[in-house]
Parts: sequence; structure tokens; C-alpha cells
Amino acid sequence: MGKPYTISPSMTIDAPAKAVRAHIRDFRRWVDWSPWEGLDPDLQRTYSGKSAGAGSKYAWEGNKKAGAGTMQILRDEPDRVEVALEFSRPFQAQNTVEFLLTPVDDSTRVDWVMHGELNAFMRLFSLVKSMDSLMGPDLERGLTQLKQLAEAPTAS
Repeated sequence: MGKPYTISPSMTIDAPAKAVRAHIRDFRRWVDWSPWEGLDPDLQRTYSGKSAGAGSKYAWEGNKKAGAGTMQILRDEPDRVEVALEFSRPFQAQNTVEFLLTPVDDSTRVDWVMHGELNAFMRLFSLVKSMDSLMGPDLERGLTQLKQLAEAPTAS
């Protein structure tokens, strides 16, 4: 059994929750803000299921940096989008990702929460570098890019 971990950076975005959620609940829109875009210019993407919201699916296959895996939106509510995230390469891992959207006046606080378990290899690696220090900067960069996108005058 793995050792559980949670990473949960947050950021306030000057846009209503509905506008922010629109960028999260549609995997095709992740290319505009995901912190992992650009790791592989030849990344192969496959979309299936619903076009957005619960039941939509996304798979990727890329180079050594991008790896391979799948995501599926499990829950899509006005204040929360929950995603099952599974990596198959460079290592196998299953995670749950939640985007919690909390209205704050005319803005939205977004918490990007990632839950998972450290397998034996990852536990050993975590002695050198924690999951928070490994993944946290990527999630924060993604939130910053989501903020820039959602706050843009033409954002929807």
C-alpha cells in the first residue's frame, strides 16, 4: 500500500466561477493553460466521451518528458470539477484531482487539489524531493496561466 499525499495550491482569479470552470471542464481548452503543454511538440491527444463535463475523457502519449496517461472528468458541479488522472508512463500512478471553485466577491478562489499515493519508487524518491516540491510549482504555473486566460477581456 502506498503512502498518501495531497498537494493543494490555490489562487484567486478575477473572474466568475462559471467562466473559470469553462476552461477546466473541457479538456480541449487545457492546451491553453495546462502547465505541461509544450513538453512535447508532437504530443498525441485523444478526446472521447462527452465534449465537456462529467464523462469526458482525454488521453495523451508523448516523449519522455510528457509521458502517457488518461484523464476523465468524474464530477462537474458549479463549485467543483473532479478528475481521475492515471499515468502509465514514465511511471504508473492513479490520482484524483479536484478543482474547487469558491466565489469571493466578483472573483473566484481556485484550489487545485491532487491526491495520490506514493508507490515504493516514489517513496524512495520523495526522500530527496517531496511531491509538493516536485509537482507544486507545475500546479501553481497552471493556476497562473488559467488566471491569465480567465481574466483576459475576451475570456468566456
